[in-house]
Parts: sequence; C-alpha cells; structure tokens
Amino acid sequence: MEKLDRKLGFFSSIPLGLILAISFLAPLFVVALFSTMPQKVFSLGQLPDFSSYKLFFNQGYYKSLLWSLSMALISTAILFFICWPLAFGMAKVFKKFTLVLTIAVVMSLFVSENIRLFGWSLTLMKGGLLEGHLRAWTGIALPSLLYNTGIIIFGLVYVYLPFMLFPLAQGIAMVPEDARQAAADLGANRWQILLYVDLPLSSPGIMVGSLLCFVLGAGAMSESKLLGGQSVIVIADDIETAFTFGQNWPLGASLSMILIIIIGALAIYGINKIDLDTVMGRKR
Repeated sequence: MEKLDRKLGFFSSIPLGLILAISFLAPLFVVALFSTMPQKVFSLGQLPDFSSYKLFFNQGYYKSLLWSLSMALISTAILFFICWPLAFGMAKVFKKFTLVLTIAVVMSLFVSENIRLFGWSLTLMKGGLLEGHLRAWTGIALPSLLYNTGIIIFGLVYVYLPFMLFPLAQGIAMVPEDARQAAADLGANRWQILLYVDLPLSSPGIMVGSLLCFVLGAGAMSESKLLGGQSVIVIADDIETAFTFGQNWPLGASLSMILIIIIGALAIYGINKIDLDTVMGRKR
C-alpha cells in the first residue's frame, strides 16, 4: 500500500514538476547562459566570456551584495526577537484572540508593499506627517528620518514581519506542553525552559521564518529606494540598472547568478536542517 501511495504521489507531481521546470528552471537557465556572454550582448550564441563576473570585483559590486546580505541578516535577527513573544502568545496564550490578530496581520498584506512604504516616507520626511505635527504643537523641528541605513532596516522589518511571525507561531505550536511542564517539574526556570525546550523543539519554525525573511530581504529593493533614497545601493538595484538603464544584460545576469547561488546555498543548507514531515504535520 505504501509503494502504491508513493507511485501515485510521483505521478501526481509530474504536472506540477513540468510547470516548475518551464516557469522557474528554464528562465534560470537562460539567465545563467546570459551571464557567460560578452558585454553589451542581447542574444545568446556567442562564445562564452566570463568578463561580467570579473566586473563584480573590479567595479565594486561586491559592496552592494555585502550591504544586501548584512541588512537582511540584521533585519532577520530583529524580526526574530520582535516576533517571538507575539508568536508565543498566538500559539500558547491568546486562544480565540489569535484569529483576530492573524486577520489584522494578514490584512496588511492586502495593500501593496510600495504603497505602505510611500506612507512611511510621507510620515517620516522633513515636513511630513510626524515632523509637521510635532513642529506645529511644540515648535520643535526634527531632521528628516529618511535616507539612512537604519530606516532601510526598519522598512525590511516592517514589510516582512508576517513572514517571520506565522512560521514562528507554527513552530512554537509544535512544542508539546507536557515537555514544558516536565522541565518545570524537574526544577527548570523560565529561561532554561526557553533555551532547552522551546527553542530546540520550535527550530523548524525558526528556520523557515528566518529563511523566508533573509531571502526576501537580500533581494529587496523598494525599501532602499523609497525609504533610503539610495543612500545605500543594494545588489537588486545594481541588477535592475544593468538590465534597464545600463543595457548590459550579461552583467545583470552575472550579478543575478551570484545572488542566486549564495541565497540558494543558504536555503538548501537550512532546509536540510528542517524535519519537513514534522512541519507538515505528517509526524508527531
């Protein structure tokens, strides 16, 4: 019976596998081919030329990559510390109120990311909603809170909060209450229960949420443009410039491949650390 289920599952997955191969793997293959083309070439078929990869170091594009990865890492760490108490409450404390909180968080996703970031830009800009009202009420003028690294990280935290919150709540919900009570009966305090019970047993949710936020943050561009004013140039902005204004598709493709390889390697490493059967509820 088990072999029959596996065969049925395999054949059922063929249509989706073909769709993924055509819509996901094929474009990646084309990008990989373009990354080996000579500069300023707009068609395939030329002799391989890896000069675009040399520009990654010679023209300082690695700095943009380091900025993207570092801000994604910092925002992911901040999101974890912000979301853990809220996720714990959703999984263990709030009960029926969890549905209300979930709806409130999900509703923010119904509005475009760019519109929400424009709202923050109008709020934090010089003479904007915050500074304008403060100056009118108190006479105190604040400098612009935009166009710096900190506000970009704030934008990443704000936009990707749901992608950390819900996997964390799912991971914490998988922690058996009996295990926590047993640790308390053996004399463990709250910090010890957190470190030796909650965190290890909820690690699948932590890993999924961290991967989602890090991967999305590393490829984000709107936050640096709308809130940072391009005070920091991220790798996604360099990729867009190469494909559009620069009209250098091989350079854009090579930068894309470098980002894909780094993010893909981290994602594969993280996924290998996750028990997917437990996450999907197939094993307890």
